[in-house]
Amino acid sequence: MSRIVYVNGAYVPEEEAKISVFDRGFVFGDGIYEVSAVIDGKLVDNDAHMARLGRSLKMIDVPAPMSDEDIIAMQNELIKRNNLTEGVVYMQITRGAADRDFVYSKDMTPSLVAYTQVKNLTASAAQKNGIAIHVVEDIRWQRRDIKTVMLLAQVLAKQEATAHGCQDAWMQEDGYITEGASSSAFIITEDGTLIVRPNSNAILPGCTRIAMLKIAEEQNLKVEDRRFTLEEAFKAKEAFQTSASGFVTPVVKIAGTVIADGKPGPITRSLQEKYIEVAKAV
Repeated sequence: MSRIVYVNGAYVPEEEAKISVFDRGFVFGDGIYEVSAVIDGKLVDNDAHMARLGRSLKMIDVPAPMSDEDIIAMQNELIKRNNLTEGVVYMQITRGAADRDFVYSKDMTPSLVAYTQVKNLTASAAQKNGIAIHVVEDIRWQRRDIKTVMLLAQVLAKQEATAHGCQDAWMQEDGYITEGASSSAFIITEDGTLIVRPNSNAILPGCTRIAMLKIAEEQNLKVEDRRFTLEEAFKAKEAFQTSASGFVTPVVKIAGTVIADGKPGPITRSLQEKYIEVAKAV
């Protein structure tokens, strides 16, 4: 049976899921998206994702197509109809469809599309063994805190990482790491301090990051909100990244430099295990 997709009020087989060629998300990248994890058929950190969805819509002046309660009900209906046990629910809201014009009408009807994807979130090879990171220059626009569908820079970064035999990419700007191509980047210093870049327009405020930092606080880890350089990352005791589709993923090599002994470290392992434990307890 084919996957069921939600398109503007209707649940349809993926082969029948269609949007207009004039949709501004397709024509201009004029829209935003969210990805919520699912474990044991239940949404993970979804309150944070819904809050960020609302913020992103406000930032680009797009009205919500329906209430938060209705969106959550739709997510759960997709999970049910697709028998999703573990994976993600992807949602995309665009300004809507109209003849091509940079200037948009205030009375446009937003478009909402959503679907599920089966993914191994809790026991992937990346989580078990860690990943190698390629580093690229951050060439994105200046409002990275908005979760826009304009992802060409991230596509190119991940493609370049793959070409270099790496599993993902981190971006740098003015000598400092900003974030991963689709993740928040962390290092742990020799004294066990967790370093993460402060939220600003330069990075996306990660939802998994929020939950992970709460766990770090409960484990009495020292956390510093500050920028860090690539050189600091090379000298780190441990490194990892967080995302809705990767949870807490160890990083064992950065730009060809092996981090510590090249294996996921004990602090990362502890955060990883506790995050999955908390997620499953929802």
